[in-house]
Amino acid sequence: MASFAQTGRKIVAIGRNYAKHAKELGNAVPEKPFFFLKPTSSYLLNGGKVEIPRGVTVHHEVELGVVIGKTGRDISATQAEEYVAGYALGIDMTGRNVQDAAKKKGLPWTAAKGFDTFTPISGFIPKSAVSDPSNLNLWLKINGAFKQNGNTGDMIFRIPQLIEHVSSIMTLEEGDLILTGTPEGVGAIQAGDKITAGLQLPSTNDSLVALEFDVVDRNGGFAFE
Repeated sequence: MASFAQTGRKIVAIGRNYAKHAKELGNAVPEKPFFFLKPTSSYLLNGGKVEIPRGVTVHHEVELGVVIGKTGRDISATQAEEYVAGYALGIDMTGRNVQDAAKKKGLPWTAAKGFDTFTPISGFIPKSAVSDPSNLNLWLKINGAFKQNGNTGDMIFRIPQLIEHVSSIMTLEEGDLILTGTPEGVGAIQAGDKITAGLQLPSTNDSLVALEFDVVDRNGGFAFE
């Protein structure tokens, strides 16, 4: 399952799953999970370069990812753990001005989330390495300064609920990734920035995985007007 970024068929991204993040963007806290999809072509492996499209304001959103280990549909919350192969640390890059413009027009905002390089992803973390996924520290720094620093215990909807909800709508397949939402502190990145992020066990501060990448301007392609 270490090759999930090459073999997975979809990225399911949970929205507004941390109350403080929902509030910092002026969004209502959801009463039940909701999600959007990102293309797997947006994956960026550790050490790569995030590209900022012309005119796009790009925000970082660090998240715990859940890697699905076997195909399932209508999975109950009590069965959910059986379908988890492991975890990863991901960053849901968002073209915020692209998203805001689409929202104002009542249009889908897939483009805001789906640019190439917009899902930096760590290596695979086996399930056996994580005794409690609802108590993990996740953080993100820009040029060495903390911007996001949260704990998965602050999720509104825990992983079993997310798997139950998503699989009631669409089949989850081996290698799929569920991004479980981001804590507060999202903000803009710009060309020249160096981004680092990590996932830690709070009891020992041991690092489960680290992620780093540079930010560059994209030449050509899409331009926001």
